[in-house]
Amino acid sequence: MNRQEYVKAIKDVIYLSYCAVNGKKPSASRTDTMVLDNVYIAAKQHLLTAICAFSLEAAGISDERFTQEKAKAMRKVALMDIEMNTLFATFENEGIWYMPLKGTILKDYYPAFGMRQMSDHDILFDSSRAEDVKRIMEEQGFTTEEFMSGNHDVYHKLPVCNFEMHRGLFSEVFDEKMYSYYKDVKQLLVKDDDNGFGYHFSDEDFYIFMTAHEYKHYSGGGTGLRSVLDTYVYLTKFEDTLDMSYIERECEKLGIAEFEKQSRTLALDLFGCKKLTDEDKQMLKYIVYSGTYGTLENSVNNKIKKAGGKFRYVISRIFPPMTLVKEYYPVFYKYKILLPILPFYRFIKNITTRDMSVKTEVKYLLKK
Repeated sequence: MNRQEYVKAIKDVIYLSYCAVNGKKPSASRTDTMVLDNVYIAAKQHLLTAICAFSLEAAGISDERFTQEKAKAMRKVALMDIEMNTLFATFENEGIWYMPLKGTILKDYYPAFGMRQMSDHDILFDSSRAEDVKRIMEEQGFTTEEFMSGNHDVYHKLPVCNFEMHRGLFSEVFDEKMYSYYKDVKQLLVKDDDNGFGYHFSDEDFYIFMTAHEYKHYSGGGTGLRSVLDTYVYLTKFEDTLDMSYIERECEKLGIAEFEKQSRTLALDLFGCKKLTDEDKQMLKYIVYSGTYGTLENSVNNKIKKAGGKFRYVISRIFPPMTLVKEYYPVFYKYKILLPILPFYRFIKNITTRDMSVKTEVKYLLKK
């Protein structure tokens, strides 16, 4: 698929997504011009195959690939919700406070079950109970993929259940301002009415965190169309009740006020079928070529800018700052005498785990 064909496919994905979330039947004049092979590829890059399937079915178009993607999305959500409810019941019994995050909540705001595809369930919990949660997850049949590295632990259970259990919302390594804002996150939370240990954000604080999390990806490797659609779905659901003055004030504190305004405008214009501004188009172009989770090239370019040049970036990769060491290599942070061997440890670890991203990053830096 060349660039022109990809742009056409992306426009078709946006149109099908627009129809699905707004309860409209796609017009034959539009669907007749679609090359479904290309639409499928573009939709898959942005994790929007299931929502496209809903619109294609509404238009009377049957395609096995899209049908399977929709079925898989529905099955995955159903299985992960079952596991989540079992987990929360155990947390209630053991007195561990918890709160579902991001897409785990957002998926229920879409018009139909399974319309929003899920990669994993994100859950914030009492960080002092991390060992207990690890035990509970393993007793529930999950395998531990990552533990006490970064700000969340990763668990997986066959066939499709992926859980990210967050001990915190933001890493100090990523952004000190966001880390500080959410460091004592519980003061922002509202107690659930129907359980003993569950919490939730207010509607405004949910949107602020959602935007901050999107910014994290956007300013890193990039973020895809699904995040723009999430913003549209959320804003249209709560448009009459959100306290925008509070949202704007808190986004200023987080340093994301301009991003929030731009992403909100893009979401409402793009999926509200309005004419795009020049700022919309510029932001959309970056997002369209980022895919769901961004690209390594975007990530490296953004980090080089943040570091103040390629040389400084390379040095920071070889000799990481202590905030990163503290979070990802706690043994080296505790026993600082070991720090001189950390670069060699990281190199060996990347080789033994066959992490191709580092090799790709080096090639890109040499090319750049």
